[in-house]
Amino acid sequence: MTQNNTAESIELARYVDGWTPEPVETTDRVHLERVIQLARTLDFDEARFADGIVPILGHWTAFQDWPATSELGLDGHPAAGHFYPPIPDRRRMFAGSTVTSHSHLHVDTETARRSSVESVTPKRGGTGEMLFVVVRHDFEQNGRLCRTEQQQIVYRSDSGGPTRTFEQATKQVEPQADSTWATTRSVATPTLFRYSALTANAHRIHYDAPYATGVEGYPGLVVHGPLLATLMADLVGRAWGDAEVGEFSFRLKHPLFADDLFVVEGSVDDAAQSAALSVTGSVATAATAKAVRR
Repeated sequence: MTQNNTAESIELARYVDGWTPEPVETTDRVHLERVIQLARTLDFDEARFADGIVPILGHWTAFQDWPATSELGLDGHPAAGHFYPPIPDRRRMFAGSTVTSHSHLHVDTETARRSSVESVTPKRGGTGEMLFVVVRHDFEQNGRLCRTEQQQIVYRSDSGGPTRTFEQATKQVEPQADSTWATTRSVATPTLFRYSALTANAHRIHYDAPYATGVEGYPGLVVHGPLLATLMADLVGRAWGDAEVGEFSFRLKHPLFADDLFVVEGSVDDAAQSAALSVTGSVATAATAKAVRR
């Protein structure tokens, strides 16, 4: 399964040579109560979720991993996991995802999730060696494939500390003049805490300021990448209707920090069938996305 697309040998490749974890199937349901809690956490209009359709990223409130606290690593992530590659001093980052809606996923309905490793790709970047792992999740209800997610996770092998320097926003960024939709907002510390709890994300960079600044080297608490993706998805969900979003793909590019001002915006094509979206702070673009309408 391991793919190595560079001519130069990459050390991380030897740790995952032959690594093929077995697929896993779990059962859960996306509770309407959790979708409403997500809406309240991010100040969305909760009334629009009354149709019982799970928004394109709403399944993140289900199928959560809750290991014992003693099984967490120093950074707050689980120290071990079925799809965690066997590399030393492992550090994990969520890089992006593509979610495809094949048919409507309904709230409060028993859902089977089949998960497997789709690809493992070692790469060498400006900050060193990285391992890109794509984990595929297929969600079924009543024997019908409703949704597929392909999550791209990036792993590094190092003993801790910052791998690059980060700047914090110093001025307000303005929306692009030709944006179809745009909103300026920030994420306060209570929102980070609530989102972490809602999605079972125990990574300390989102709630432990001394750890985020003193160990990881960030200038403040980090806004969750999936939270930024959810804000972008909300733009098209409000405009098209959540049931009409057929595909949503995003890439995380640069961190944003608690209380930074940023713009969430998007532009649609002439036929209003696809949209390009972004989250931009005064320092850099934090995330980009593409949405496709049914």
